[in-house]
Amino acid sequence: MEVLTDLAACPRPERGCVVTIGAYDGVHLGHRALIGRVETMAAELGAASAVVTFDRHPAMVVRPDSAPKLLTDVDQKLELLASTGVDYTLVVKFDQTRSQESAEDFVTEVLVGCLRARAVVVGHDFHFGRNRQGNVSFLQEMGAQQGFDVLGINLVAEDREPVSSTRIRKLLLAGDVGAAARLLDRPHEVRGSVMQGDARGRELGFPTANVAVPDEILLPADGIYAGWYETPDGTVHPTAISLGRRPTFYEDAKAALLEAYLLDFEGDLYGQPAKVRFVDRLRGEEKFDSVEALIAQIGDDVAAARQVLSRSPGGA
Repeated sequence: MEVLTDLAACPRPERGCVVTIGAYDGVHLGHRALIGRVETMAAELGAASAVVTFDRHPAMVVRPDSAPKLLTDVDQKLELLASTGVDYTLVVKFDQTRSQESAEDFVTEVLVGCLRARAVVVGHDFHFGRNRQGNVSFLQEMGAQQGFDVLGINLVAEDREPVSSTRIRKLLLAGDVGAAARLLDRPHEVRGSVMQGDARGRELGFPTANVAVPDEILLPADGIYAGWYETPDGTVHPTAISLGRRPTFYEDAKAALLEAYLLDFEGDLYGQPAKVRFVDRLRGEEKFDSVEALIAQIGDDVAAARQVLSRSPGGA
């Protein structure tokens, strides 16, 4: 996959492109089905396949106070898009200027001018441009003028409910990482760097990596999870994850802390990038009457995580 970030240096493929447009946060099953339609149509037309997405979620600019937390950062989104086999991904910078651009100008500049669109495939409820003025009907009108076809398709459904980034966010916020993984077709993954903590886990006999995750990334509900931890060398380790405010020690922690205890691992992870994947929620966060009771429960959690992960495909 070729990643394009500069509209001024667009390739304008001679054979043209079949294009889809969207935030593509999570690159979930619904996104992959839509991209599959793009690739099928591109093969039929002898064209290239292309995804147009954005360097941030448009809501972060248009309505920052209510913008959703993200399922993937840009780097992970591009990795997932590359795995679909699409030929091009164009990452458009979305800022205040872009948010005020008309739908017509976007079509002319991006779809026609940059990618030479021969067909556009989007969800039936897709909207774009200033004040969301662009939709499937608008694209069809523009396509008739500019020479590209338009296909608006229904979203993929699971349990009779459309697969969407919004639905996956709700599942994660409820702690149902298993259901979220089914819609994502992989465990939910967050990325960050290992920071120095208060060494509380080491004192308890379970040294943890404290992973600082960017604020814009969505964390699941507080609780104890079984999951996988990938180190920078690509090695994936079974892990017991504590995500929460540690009520046994702190009365009023302002933010959740992600602590990962890597099973059967010894080594220094401080300052290193980390990828943490949530496989199953073991229990909610609890306040214990004593440190001894907490240590006993952590031992049970580690055993439960080991059992869950023995049935989970190696951290993929």
